Amino acid sequence: MTTTDAVAFWDGVYAARPAAGNPQPNARLTETVTGLPAGDALDLGCGDGGDALWLAGQGWQVTAADISAVAVERLAALARAHGLGDRVTAVRHDLHTSFPPGGFDLICAHYLHTPCDLDRATVLRSAAHALRPGGRLLVVDHGSAAPWSWNQDPDTHYPSPQEVAAGIDLAPETWTVERADAPRRIATGPGGRTAEVIDHVLLIRRTA
Repeated sequence: MTTTDAVAFWDGVYAARPAAGNPQPNARLTETVTGLPAGDALDLGCGDGGDALWLAGQGWQVTAADISAVAVERLAALARAHGLGDRVTAVRHDLHTSFPPGGFDLICAHYLHTPCDLDRATVLRSAAHALRPGGRLLVVDHGSAAPWSWNQDPDTHYPSPQEVAAGIDLAPETWTVERADAPRRIATGPGGRTAEVIDHVLLIRRTA
């Protein structure tokens, strides 16, 4: 799938559903970040923008990146509507070809899964290198498929947090794995449907 196809795919995904008026943050983000001092954050694959808006509301300065111009434009408008336009910078980035510049105290990548070409290990390695000393990289992946997921392939392999960490291949003297587990939660999907799902959670801290 070409970059043009990937943009068209994700623009289509967001354009096919109504814009979220009050998107909610991911539970793994709020439980991880609550209590941390606010700084500069990068949200990779920001989607509807619930994570970016929540972080901005907690005092973070947020760069929110997504391949979809539809998602980015909606988030920018939402940030302004919520009075957070000065704290959220929404940018379109195809992580297959580029990475947002700058240094960050927090980088989150929630459910950065795609049917398009994307070398996730390279993206996450770039994210780890973009952390300032003391900064954290939070990677939350699907560990199971919700009934409403676009990917219903029963043969899908969901890499464990340990596999993801091994794939990023970071030097232990510079980065430390603070969390690697697979908690369960009740997720709410379109139309209010609920289902138990598994998250694969990886939290890496840059120590030097």
